[in-house]
Amino acid sequence: MSEKKILVVFGATGNQGGSVINSILKDPKTANEFKIRGITRDPSKPNAKALEARGVECVAGDIDDKESIKHAFHGAYAVFAVTNYWEKMDSELEYNQGKSIADLAKETGIQHLIWSSLLNINTLSHGKYPNVYHFDSKASVEAYIRAQSIPATFFLPGFYMSNIPGQILRPSPPENTFTLTMPAPESTTVPLFDAANDTGKFVKGILTHREQVLGKQIYAATDYYTWTDVLNTFKEVKPEAGKNAKFLQITKEQYKAALAGMGMPPKAQEELYENMAFMHEFGYYGKAGLEESHAILDEKPTSLKEFFETAKAFEGVN
Repeated sequence: MSEKKILVVFGATGNQGGSVINSILKDPKTANEFKIRGITRDPSKPNAKALEARGVECVAGDIDDKESIKHAFHGAYAVFAVTNYWEKMDSELEYNQGKSIADLAKETGIQHLIWSSLLNINTLSHGKYPNVYHFDSKASVEAYIRAQSIPATFFLPGFYMSNIPGQILRPSPPENTFTLTMPAPESTTVPLFDAANDTGKFVKGILTHREQVLGKQIYAATDYYTWTDVLNTFKEVKPEAGKNAKFLQITKEQYKAALAGMGMPPKAQEELYENMAFMHEFGYYGKAGLEESHAILDEKPTSLKEFFETAKAFEGVN
């Protein structure tokens, strides 16, 4: 039996990384082809120990510590790399982290770098929306990776379904009617994505179709939904609570005030508003289709209906 290829996974105990590990391990073919090396800050924690019990090699690694990442890349075939902008809300830091990963991937001879990327909103909007840093910093890393001629594929996650229950769609006073509140029209189309369940499905497809997807962007989303579709799906899954559910379009000022009430600083308020405005005006993926990205899948992505049926934030809601 030939030796397994080493797949390095950043954020092994997080949403995206954990999903990659689950998908690779549960498929006998990929489980036999790849040995997973998960990067985590503390391999002694229970989550890491649980991964080790499933055959994952957990190594200590800090994305800001080049030597630890270089050690983790040693002898590896592929890397799934994801960063967390929201931890410190620092786009320069995120860019430098991504650049460092790219440099080390090139130095250590990684044959397939899978970068969790997004589009450059500043560029696509011709400067109209210059403050969506969590998109633009990842896109800048993608541009750097391409310039270095590193064998890579770019995984672009859609709008997280998990942002909807209890956040975008929740009971509002005084009647506690479920209200979907957005600073954009109800007709806005949104590519929805279940990160916890489906990241791995797309990344597995990227790994098993390497030659087909090198240099390409893979749009990881189940489908395009309008906010009307989202509301109708909620009404179908939760008919009692959904009976009087409604959509409410609010102003930029009202949206930012709502975010402030959730503890978001002014910079993040503007960033998230511009993100929503861009999505309505230009399209989350610049109006690209999903067919080519779905062609690499061997499992169906999670529908919004399926997600709502098991969403923890909707437990107890009928």
